[in-house]
Amino acid sequence: MTSGAGADGPRDGDADDLSAEVARVAWHAGVPCSSPDRVAREEPLELRVSGVPVTVVMRTPGHDEELVTGFLLSEGIVGAATELASVRESTVAPRPEAEGNVIEVVLAPGVEVDLARLRRNLYAASSCGVCGKASLAQVLDARPRRPPGRLAVSAALLATLPAALRAAQGGFDVTGGLHAAGLFDAGGRAVVVREDVGRHNAVDKVLGWAARAGVDPAQHILMVSGRVSFEIAQKAVMAAVPVLAAVSAPSSLAIALAREAGVTLVAFVRDQRLSVYAGALAG
Repeated sequence: MTSGAGADGPRDGDADDLSAEVARVAWHAGVPCSSPDRVAREEPLELRVSGVPVTVVMRTPGHDEELVTGFLLSEGIVGAATELASVRESTVAPRPEAEGNVIEVVLAPGVEVDLARLRRNLYAASSCGVCGKASLAQVLDARPRRPPGRLAVSAALLATLPAALRAAQGGFDVTGGLHAAGLFDAGGRAVVVREDVGRHNAVDKVLGWAARAGVDPAQHILMVSGRVSFEIAQKAVMAAVPVLAAVSAPSSLAIALAREAGVTLVAFVRDQRLSVYAGALAG
């Protein structure tokens, strides 16, 4: 698969690229003061498959090729990165304001996607979340035919990941408004970290990076900065991630999916504490 940009290591792009300067009036002790502030950038990204507009994703610009690759894989639209001939920024924007916000996907020869069905499913999912996925069984049936990887990790190792993830969040340092996701190896080393205004986008960027770099998520831990919803767990299952860890809480449906799929789900990983909701830790 060809692309318009390559992977660039564990940390995300320059924090200034992830944020925008805005005017504000800050109040302190009843006294107003006009001053600039930096907030998380959010712009629409139009996804086109074989020249056909499919969906629009609200995201923080940057690593868009990774985002789209991860999105197509984690939603089960394609089964492997080899089914994508190219994923790149469009050189012709439909409108001036869309420049830099359109990604064109070309499928590999012989690969077909039902675009009409795809648009209907994506519309349903964006409108009401889980109602776009009728049941746990439907998600499990849609995942690639391989079980999650096997990775023995300890509570002590997982306890180190929030700080390692936070250290790579340059965009959050500036804005306080970006989520992060990262892949960590069995030794706790950050392989890649991505930030985005959307929790799901951050995960897709990480999984997309892995697919494009030839890194198997089945041998890694996926760590997220927020809570674990059903959709986050679904993306981990689709990528055959063995261990999914989060700083915040899991949802009941995320727990059910992790248990059904054989993914170890660990949440509330902070302050040297954690809770295991699915699977088990080593030692």
